[in-house]
Amino acid sequence: MFDFAVFGSLFLTLFVIMDPPGITPIFLALTSGRPVKVQRRMAWQAVCVAFGVIAVFGLCGQQILDYLHVSVPALMIAGGLLLLLIALDLLTGKTDEPKQTKDVNVALVPLGMPLLAGPGAIVSVILAVQKADGAAAQVSVWAAIIAMHAVLWITMRYSLVIIRVIKDGGVVLVTRLAGMMLSAIAVQQIINGVLQVVQGA
Repeated sequence: MFDFAVFGSLFLTLFVIMDPPGITPIFLALTSGRPVKVQRRMAWQAVCVAFGVIAVFGLCGQQILDYLHVSVPALMIAGGLLLLLIALDLLTGKTDEPKQTKDVNVALVPLGMPLLAGPGAIVSVILAVQKADGAAAQVSVWAAIIAMHAVLWITMRYSLVIIRVIKDGGVVLVTRLAGMMLSAIAVQQIINGVLQVVQGA
């Protein structure tokens, strides 16, 4: 009742796309300056949002995209633009949002989506669910999705220790580095979307 090949394939694919080690500095940059309890809650919220989005698209993703007449490249470009806006805020050090609103926005956007549950992860899950024949394959697919989100939560949950080590100066440095990394990810995502549009034309 369990297909380890399907589980391993999807888990590794999601690990590369969602990149738990790479999300650590971005999470630290976006949550710096908040109480530890708030940071832990935001880590949990981000993972829950990502899992919810992935689950919905896993169950009826193709139908949603078809109904809205949204193509995968369009989804990639929109996600890339959103990430680019967040990256620019990190690079310029803009922190003028009200704290309450900022807490909610960071947990939902960009952490939950599109950073964790981005177009790449969504498309991978849609394809994996469609290809999974039989109960064993379906169980393996959903086990891989759950396991990946558990890894993401553990990574962000224990990355908070780093904040206590690097102090405020280190957080500023990490924020700038995270902004650079995130901007590169965003631009690459936009490029991939544009290339798919050109190839499909």
